[in-house]
Amino acid sequence: MEIKTLFQKSELIPVIIQDADTKDVLMLGFTNEEAVRRTIATHTAWFYSRSRSCLWNKGETSGHFLHVKKMITDCDTDTLLYLCKPDGPTCHTGHQSCFFHEMEEFE
Repeated sequence: MEIKTLFQKSELIPVIIQDADTKDVLMLGFTNEEAVRRTIATHTAWFYSRSRSCLWNKGETSGHFLHVKKMITDCDTDTLLYLCKPDGPTCHTGHQSCFFHEMEEFE
């Protein structure tokens, strides 16, 4: 699939990061065309920071890189899923996943 196809609706699209082994959801980030190209070139997850307005490679500061093993798009080609092998905790708080605050539980 051509990368440009992913960005027909928006310059930024969400990327769900899932552990390639456990299938746990680790984080959600946003990406643009250049970040996808860098991810493909380096096999590590690159994102676009909406708050800093710049590209960033997850792990460049912490050393906890996300090694991308597979990239999948959804049926509308406007969201990506990366199956990754993390070098360590994914969340900047030190948690394995960014999803650790429980809100509600339903039957």
